Amino acid sequence: MPADRIRRMPFASVYPLYVQKVERKDRSTDDLDRVLTWLTGYDDAGLERAVADEVDLETFFAQAPAMNPNASLITGVICGVRVEDIDDPLMQQIRWMDKLVDEVAKGKKMTSILRGSAAA
Repeated sequence: MPADRIRRMPFASVYPLYVQKVERKDRSTDDLDRVLTWLTGYDDAGLERAVADEVDLETFFAQAPAMNPNASLITGVICGVRVEDIDDPLMQQIRWMDKLVDEVAKGKKMTSILRGSAAA
């Protein structure tokens, strides 16, 4: 999928897929929202607004209140690509989000997913 198409994808179309993924693995949407707020700085109302306004992923990340400074600690492989090796900052942020959702779905401990921080 070309990067431009991913950038223009509405967060509102991605979020329900994330919800399905974590619920299929018996995890809660609260866990999903917790990692998304940890990564982006959005609060629950901000996530709901991003879905309702159908902002694209580029806008979602551009308007993120505060990207977590520990996001650079997110490593691993998504779609066959190491997230730490992605040069495009937006694509890296999108893949960080994908990686966190995968970790929630796999049942990792929240302190591990949030890279050691307890707050979210």
